[in-house]
Amino acid sequence: MDFESLSADLRSLQARALEEISAAVDPGALDALQIQYLGKKGDLTAVLRGIGALPADDRPRVGAIANEVGEAVKGALATRGTELRSQVQTIRLAAEKVDVTLPGRPVARGALHPIPETIEAIAEVFGQFGFVIHEGPEVEDDLTNFQMLNIAPDHPARDLWDTLYVDIPGYLLRTHTSPGQIRVMQSTRPPIRALLPGRCFRYEAVDASHGSEFFQVEGLMVDEGTSMADLKGLLDEFAHALFGPRKTRFRPGYYPFTEPSVAFDVECVVCGGVGCPACSKSGWMTILGAGMVHPVVLQYGGIDPERYQGFAFGMGVERIANLRHAVPDLRYYLENDLRFLEQFR
Repeated sequence: MDFESLSADLRSLQARALEEISAAVDPGALDALQIQYLGKKGDLTAVLRGIGALPADDRPRVGAIANEVGEAVKGALATRGTELRSQVQTIRLAAEKVDVTLPGRPVARGALHPIPETIEAIAEVFGQFGFVIHEGPEVEDDLTNFQMLNIAPDHPARDLWDTLYVDIPGYLLRTHTSPGQIRVMQSTRPPIRALLPGRCFRYEAVDASHGSEFFQVEGLMVDEGTSMADLKGLLDEFAHALFGPRKTRFRPGYYPFTEPSVAFDVECVVCGGVGCPACSKSGWMTILGAGMVHPVVLQYGGIDPERYQGFAFGMGVERIANLRHAVPDLRYYLENDLRFLEQFR
């Protein structure tokens, strides 16, 4: 092989390489061309193997041409690589383009169930008067659930509660939140302002206004000089906060653990006191029962009834929720029907 033929091979290799590099369509193809022409076993190396057969005077001349070809190929690879990377970036940016003028995707948000939401609303009102939330067990003993609330084993008032008993002798599912009064009085010294929300259970036929599982909120205040006037004023403020400026009234009632006992009514939230089917045409709706804590209950709670007086009240959460949201059937609350629950978002 002579100088002329080897030089021609190098120029031919350069032209072929530059053409293929220019036609490369992605960085991967460009990497393959670099290995093909400039690798240890590439085309340029194969051509240069013929230098050894040349006369000594021609070798430097061929080496200079080989360096020129190598630099031209390297330069073409670098230039085309920059172009291809720019194209890839442009395509990627176009694919990931975001129209910032479009409205954002809505975030799926949950909402409180109407029962805990109502409990929170009740607690917020009484919290402004210093009432603190306490919790009690759902499985109670007969002594706390009945006897310490002035309901002896043979007391006829036991017929008012259809009790669900558990396998442990002497224990039951609490029928009301009132046993929480005893637990608070036994653990806290007066003055006491306690709010006791919770789930209760009774063996009852389930219908639009009754359930075997329901929620109550119990309130208890014990202090020196506490009176029915304090109770009336507090409940008036509560009713006005939840239902607006409506008339209220006390009616005589009966609970074994309070004396005297009252029912607390508000002006009908449907007809405004005119009289309608919702209020049995009376113009009034009963929202809770209340009264002065019986001296016997105070004694069971470890409090001297000669020094301290107290009042208690209890309300059904479903009843309050029904009045706030015009729900006709309390069974809706436990059916987990999203068509119903989504209305309270």
